[in-house]
Amino acid sequence: MAFVEGESTQAAEAAECASEQGEDAYWHYYERLYENQLSASRVEFSYDNLKGFAAEIGLEAGAFNTCLDSGKYKDLVEAQKQAGFSLGVDSTPTFFINGTVLKGSQTFETLKAAIEAARGK
Repeated sequence: MAFVEGESTQAAEAAECASEQGEDAYWHYYERLYENQLSASRVEFSYDNLKGFAAEIGLEAGAFNTCLDSGKYKDLVEAQKQAGFSLGVDSTPTFFINGTVLKGSQTFETLKAAIEAARGK
């Protein structure tokens, strides 16, 4: 889910375009976005860089670029963002476990306890 305008919205749209080339393509693209977001030499998510990531992982560049340039997923990404906001999502990660909301990075133990509580254990 994109939280701010600009780069995160563009990256979300690009991920949707990658998904048109298959589920594996989506996940490879998703991984490339996170690698670059978290790297010490963080790369901007400009349209040129987003297209470059697609080419680097072997997506069909023409179809990907046409999709991204068209703004095909702009409305979908905005709707997803608004749906998240309406549920109180304002950061990543945010976990929903049977009505319990956990925001931010969580330990395995915290997630396990929330899941076991939801299961009634």
